[in-house]
Amino acid sequence: MNRLISSAPALSLLFAALLLAGCATSTPLDTSSVPATPAAFKEQAGSVAAATPASGEAVGQGVWWSVFADPVLNQLVEQASRNNNSVQVAAGRLLQARAIARQTDASRAPQVGLGAGVTRQSNTDTGHVPATVVSAGASLSYEVDLFGKLAGASNAASLDAASREALLRSTRLLVQADVAQTYLSLRALDAERGLVNSTLQAYRNTLRLTEVRFREGDVAELDVARVRSEVASTESEALALDRRRAELEHAVAVLVGEVASTFQIAPVEWATALPVIPAGVPSSVLVRRPDIAAAQTTLQAAQARVGVAKTAWFPSISLTATGGYAAPEVGDLFKLSMRSWGIGALLSLPILDGGQREAGVQNANAELDIALANYREQILVAFRDVEDQLSALRLLAEQSEAQSRSVASSSRATLLSDTRYRNGFVSQLELLDAQRSELRNRRQALQVKAAQYLSTVGLIRALGGGWA
Repeated sequence: MNRLISSAPALSLLFAALLLAGCATSTPLDTSSVPATPAAFKEQAGSVAAATPASGEAVGQGVWWSVFADPVLNQLVEQASRNNNSVQVAAGRLLQARAIARQTDASRAPQVGLGAGVTRQSNTDTGHVPATVVSAGASLSYEVDLFGKLAGASNAASLDAASREALLRSTRLLVQADVAQTYLSLRALDAERGLVNSTLQAYRNTLRLTEVRFREGDVAELDVARVRSEVASTESEALALDRRRAELEHAVAVLVGEVASTFQIAPVEWATALPVIPAGVPSSVLVRRPDIAAAQTTLQAAQARVGVAKTAWFPSISLTATGGYAAPEVGDLFKLSMRSWGIGALLSLPILDGGQREAGVQNANAELDIALANYREQILVAFRDVEDQLSALRLLAEQSEAQSRSVASSSRATLLSDTRYRNGFVSQLELLDAQRSELRNRRQALQVKAAQYLSTVGLIRALGGGWA
């Protein structure tokens, strides 16, 4: 009875400590500063889901590049998904995070070890003869996680691994989009090069005809000089396009993990399909994007670490047990009379630490503030990316229509100028101006078309890898 009464204050203190620990380790997160979810996208009708944590799986992130129906593009994107160095670095960091999570979680389990040793010892005061002691035994230690310190650290490490997994998906999506945009830019450049080269050939034919007419005295030397200038200028533009194509081809080589010196994409006709954007973009943009998922789990990990830092104010309890044998001779080592054992418990509570624990809590709170700010930023960037691409696609569609009218008018003007020039009603200068204007408008039309493809890829990336 006396023992029960005497232990009551200790139990009361322990219960109070547990209550305080529960209050200290629970860290409510103030999300009032998180941007409010808009009711719809400004550039396109469709509701938007609230910013809830994304699951560990990639939502809607599949083989989105197949909507372009381009076999070469499919091959390049799949190759980059396997061989790109940025993807491999992100994969390596994920493996590191998972290993750290397993290492952190292992501290919650009992630690068992085996040991053996030989000791040569003597006592000079008593004059004993030096003796040899042979020992063998096992040890067990276990830290009691009364206040959730170990569980919190394990949870934070697991969230770090989940964040790295989301970052791997984000890196893979980024690389896939870069490959698609670079490849589509190259195909658009091929079409533009074909247009410029065909125009250059027409100019060369005109130059040969003009030189013949000059030798026959039908035209002045000024006409020859004008056509020669146009040929040289167009040749320069063709070479600039060749240089730009080489750069794009080398960029694709790096993205897919190949040496630029041996990598080649053969020029072919640009037949890549342009996907049709559905009437409403997905309402779950915030739970589809892997970068949002990474920011969310990083925020949760920082929140968990605040609780872990607060547990430093509470005592830690460690249990130990040892057992084994010790004897002066190896043959006597495992006799029952030579066995020994021991158990123990250690309670430790720092009293004065110079502000170390308080600094640890402040540091954890600062990390939480940083993670919350990054999460807010990712949300703002996500909606900006979607709005950017939606507005670009809308305006590019209108620009494409206007540019088509411009191409049709300039083509008609070139046809009429050529007829009038052949009949001697206008000078060669007017014909060259008409041809130059048509070439410029056709090139601009190709550039607008290329921008539509690039913005489509950009929208897919902004939506987290597709709109299905």
